[in-house]
Amino acid sequence: MSRPRIVIVGAGFAGYQTARTLSRLARDAAEIVLVNPNDYFLYVPLLPEVATGVLEPRRVSVSLTGTLPRVRLVLGTADWIDLQARRLGLTDPEGNRRDLTYDRLVLAAGSVNKLLPVPGITEHAHGFRGMPEALYLRDHITRQIELAGSAEDPQERAARCTFVVVGAGYTGTEVATHGKLFTDGLAAQHPVLRDEQPPRWLLLDIAPRVLPELAEHMSATASRVLARRGVEVATGTSVEEAVKEGVHLTDGRFVPSRSLIWCVGVRPDPLVDDLGLPTEKGRLIVDEYLGVPGFRDVLACGDAAAVPDLTRPGQITSMTAQHASRQGRTAAHNLAASFGQGERRAYKHRDLGFAVDLGGFQAAADPLGVPLSGPAAKAVTRGYHLVAMPGNRVRVGADWLLDAALPRQAVQLGLVRSDAVPLENTAPETPVLRQR
Repeated sequence: MSRPRIVIVGAGFAGYQTARTLSRLARDAAEIVLVNPNDYFLYVPLLPEVATGVLEPRRVSVSLTGTLPRVRLVLGTADWIDLQARRLGLTDPEGNRRDLTYDRLVLAAGSVNKLLPVPGITEHAHGFRGMPEALYLRDHITRQIELAGSAEDPQERAARCTFVVVGAGYTGTEVATHGKLFTDGLAAQHPVLRDEQPPRWLLLDIAPRVLPELAEHMSATASRVLARRGVEVATGTSVEEAVKEGVHLTDGRFVPSRSLIWCVGVRPDPLVDDLGLPTEKGRLIVDEYLGVPGFRDVLACGDAAAVPDLTRPGQITSMTAQHASRQGRTAAHNLAASFGQGERRAYKHRDLGFAVDLGGFQAAADPLGVPLSGPAAKAVTRGYHLVAMPGNRVRVGADWLLDAALPRQAVQLGLVRSDAVPLENTAPETPVLRQR
């Protein structure tokens, strides 16, 4: 008797945990196939530290084949899924197309950058969702400081030393706090810049406070750190239009800048829309067991799925790594139960708290509802990340120690060009290849 084939689409937090847990539960009872554009699991929460020179990129890239030995990795991006025929099509990194059949399917395609209808955004802004975008931003920030150091026009120097971040949520706040420390250090190395005003960072959000989705004490902590660092926070404000020379804000100001960083949020992967199934807030509707109604052989989890929140009746779970990881484990148990190993379980999880790394020795956290700030929160934050990462812990810890003792390397390699990471890219984990 042949083994059932379980295909998992996506190796983000949900997909990775599904594959990892299922490989332990199923052993040789099922063939597990993981479809992903890259051969690594990306630990997204530490991307701001990659973009600002704290961590090297491979530190937050955990090998799939190295940590999932009983899972077959198929490199490629899923293009279409025929749920009736139990088939999916994909395109591999070299542009070759192929089909896969499955007995059971897990949709964990994740999310992409969320766009807003703002003129000039797709032409002049860059998102912050995948490794190519983080590497581009690291080079771009370094390049702008270097170009400012050689510019003779004071206005050009000021524009190149001005960085605008749109979105004061989890990602945007971390990018701004880490970025300010990074650029201050870079500017101090240039004779022309060290005696001028430090680089300017603006953090914009239409919400009334930073970190609007988190507890107020975390917002207050982040606001204090931002103010001490010299980051300008403009709440109730966003971008009205982006142009090559800078950004027009909704409060009437024009800010000369060459750097517009888009951290407004995320939306489910477009693959969800292509299925033609019922959605809620763009996410695929599933039941409490993560099953897709009408397709008993299909489960969905993570950012792509509207999972009922049993701790808050009538609502769906938020799009967080915490939920995605635990939903992946639940999906694995329910898949194992479908071929006779254990009992299926409903997904139920209450948030255990959040942690926001604010750079330096600063952070904000509320583990189990206990409000923390400063070095104590920093210790909790870094401890949480080390526990949550499925690999590379020693290397990450070593980079943190080196960053505390040594200045950051101020070089830009130019490996990722601006046109390789357009904001409208539906796959931020994969750079766009230019046509020759």
